[in-house]
Amino acid sequence: MRALPPGGTPARIGPNAVNRLAEALHARHGPAVAAEVFGAAGVARHLRQPPTGMVDEAEVARLHRALRDRLAGGEAASVARDAGQRTADYLLAHRIPAAVQGLLKRLPAPWAARVLLAAIGRHAWTFAGSGRFEARAGHPVVLTIRGNPLCTGVSSPVPVCDFYAATFERLFRVLVHRDTRVSETACEAQGAPACRFELRWR
Repeated sequence: MRALPPGGTPARIGPNAVNRLAEALHARHGPAVAAEVFGAAGVARHLRQPPTGMVDEAEVARLHRALRDRLAGGEAASVARDAGQRTADYLLAHRIPAAVQGLLKRLPAPWAARVLLAAIGRHAWTFAGSGRFEARAGHPVVLTIRGNPLCTGVSSPVPVCDFYAATFERLFRVLVHRDTRVSETACEAQGAPACRFELRWR
């Protein structure tokens, strides 16, 4: 199922993909580098006034490409992972009710995973934009994004979806199993038909 918001308006992504990246850049490299990355992406206004609503997915994609263009590969990935972890922490603090978190933490991991996957699927339009998100419970849990907007026009020898991987990993570590590890086993930036994430725990 294509990830569209209620009302059918496509091609927008939630502000966490912008605001949390700004926080990570400021924390790791300071305001000058953050301004350089946002300026290169043509979204400097989002740094001056952080968005509070959905953002054009093309702008988000340009921002994440600018991050990889301006920083060496390993550091760009680290910043993206930091932003993903911050996104998960924001969701835990502001979007997932404490009662729901408490319930998930008490459930056996396979059951908690199914409940969390259902919730992620309902809100996939907020992070996958025009992409198609799918989730499969099991061990490993498998998540895929087909038509990933953050990979549009990107060619890379390695997977580039560190932002998504870190967000998923942090949520599952807190709500499902503390030893969860996420690996991106396929990426559209490498020519794969979809970005695929595998989540495992002991």
